[in-house]
Amino acid sequence: MNIDLMDGLMQIKDDMGKGLSDQEVLDNIVSLVVAGYTSTAMASTWALYFLAKNPNVLEKLREENMGICKNKKGNFITSEDVSQLKYTKKKTIRMANIAGITFRLVIKEAEHKGYKIPKDWKVIVWNRYLHTNPENFNDPMCFNPDRWNEPASPGTYQAFGGGSRICAGNMLARLQIALLLHHLSVGYKWELVNPDAEIIYLPHPMPLDGVEVKFSQI
Repeated sequence: MNIDLMDGLMQIKDDMGKGLSDQEVLDNIVSLVVAGYTSTAMASTWALYFLAKNPNVLEKLREENMGICKNKKGNFITSEDVSQLKYTKKKTIRMANIAGITFRLVIKEAEHKGYKIPKDWKVIVWNRYLHTNPENFNDPMCFNPDRWNEPASPGTYQAFGGGSRICAGNMLARLQIALLLHHLSVGYKWELVNPDAEIIYLPHPMPLDGVEVKFSQI
C-alpha cells in the first residue's frame, strides 16, 4: 500500500499516541508547498533577473559551467560535478529576501540602539534591512557573488534562518538552483523584456511583470 504525504501526516502519532489535528495537517501541507516550491521558484527567478542585469557575472558563471561540460559524458552532471561549481553556488538571494521576516524569541534581556528588549519578547527580524545594511555588507545593493569569498559576519545573513530552526530544505534549494543555472548557462542566453520594471514587495518581492525573459539558444 502506497502512503503519500497526506496519509503520513494524518496517521503520524507522538509518544503519547496523539495525532495531528486537521488544522495541523493543513498547516504542514501549506508550509511544504510554500517552502518547497514557491521559495525555490522565486529564488530561481531572481537569479535569472540579476544575471541578466549583470552580464559580467553571467559570463563567469558560463565559463565555470562550460568547464564542467568539457569533462563529462552525456547531458547529465553528477553530484561531484555540482560540488565543483563554486562560483555558481554563491548566494543569489541576499538581495531578493524571499523570506521577508523571521520571528525570534528573546531568551535574555538585551539592548539594541538604546532600546531595552525584555526577556521572552517575540521580535521580528526584518531580513531585507539586515541583508542590505551597509554595516553588514559593503555596497549592499551591488550584485556581487565574489563578496561570498569571505563568509558573512555571524547573524547578518538569514535567508534560510539559522541555528536549530534553519530551513530543513536549504541544501536541496541550493542544489536545484545550481542545476537550473548550469543547464541554462551552457545552452542559452537571455535578456529581460522590461529591465526597468517596477519592483513590488507584497506578498513577496518581484518585478511587476513577473520577470519576463527572452531566451535564445547559444
